[in-house]
Amino acid sequence: MASILDAFKEKHEEAKVYNGKKIKVGIIGCGWIAEAHLKSYLKCEDVEVVAFADLVPGKAEAFAKANGVEGRYYNSDKELIDNEKDLDAVSVCTYNREHAPCTIYALEHGVNVLLEKPMCVTMEEAVDICKAEKKSGKILSIGFQPRFDENMKMVKKICESGVLGKIYYIQTGGGRRMGIPTPFGTSFIQEDTAGLGALGDIGCYSLDMVLNAIGYPKPLTVTGFKAGLFGKKPEYLQKPEYTEVFGVDDFAAAYIRLEGGVTLDFRIAWAMHCDTPGDTIIMGTEGGLRIPSTECWNGSIGGPMTIYHNIAGECVETVIPEMQNDGDNFDKKIRSFIDAIEFNLPSPVPTSQIIYNQAIISGIAKSSDLGREIEIEIPEF
Repeated sequence: MASILDAFKEKHEEAKVYNGKKIKVGIIGCGWIAEAHLKSYLKCEDVEVVAFADLVPGKAEAFAKANGVEGRYYNSDKELIDNEKDLDAVSVCTYNREHAPCTIYALEHGVNVLLEKPMCVTMEEAVDICKAEKKSGKILSIGFQPRFDENMKMVKKICESGVLGKIYYIQTGGGRRMGIPTPFGTSFIQEDTAGLGALGDIGCYSLDMVLNAIGYPKPLTVTGFKAGLFGKKPEYLQKPEYTEVFGVDDFAAAYIRLEGGVTLDFRIAWAMHCDTPGDTIIMGTEGGLRIPSTECWNGSIGGPMTIYHNIAGECVETVIPEMQNDGDNFDKKIRSFIDAIEFNLPSPVPTSQIIYNQAIISGIAKSSDLGREIEIEIPEF
């Protein structure tokens, strides 16, 4: 067993040496997720957060001062980018439907972008983002901090090691028993601001966990279902009046065919009469991996993982202990983005991968609307 576990040990990189230059950053969208971005940026000695923008008058200034920082304040992303001539990067922390226009405008003006998940709402937007990125030559990273969790890295190392053989089936998903996100207002649940519900909010994480582990194969077809089954019930929302504006999915499921003969069975929920929609299972010709679910998707795992395989003709299980994280994963997300800018490194979470994630999410929504299986088409750009 020791030799199997040793095969997955981490290889450490050499420490980077910073040149002392401050990377100037702006934050677009000053809601609750922006606070996490700001706190992580403030831990970086080579970063200076210089500007804030929000569509709500006065919100950007109030946000900055509430977090003990000063800067320049604007009422739109365009105002911020047009006026901050020395800007190196922005975090796009807006609601989903503003992800694409804000990101594209920043890239077109030579600014690197850290874009919060989900990438966007539609495939058309995703393609437009990728075109702008390619034309700009700037760094665009998508905000998937679970990538930096040691247990998520272990999942990928196990899949890449070959111990599972040829992977042919994956079951994944996650959810919450009562977890429609309304403590921060209604931007997560309104169709005209969010566009996607549980599917985009936590479904993108669940998909990324397994797709990243197996090298992000291209999705080919999808049969999907989505529905808002609990969002109209007052007891599931922060305020009863929120039921009037609820317009997104709180549950989604799909059956996806991937290149390489892999079948992906997916389900996600903001609310359900169950503690979990099931553990993640990755099945291969030489072994299978079980990843325990969590009560509420938190970007990690719900307990030790198990590899099921045969040794000398006997069925055995190898338990993979939970890995401890050295530091905060959100901080690592921010740091990796700054390092990519400073050292001219590849994007930490590249659109070349996440466009497949977006294609699946958008495909599930489209398939659900049409009531049938659809082919997933990803245009060249």
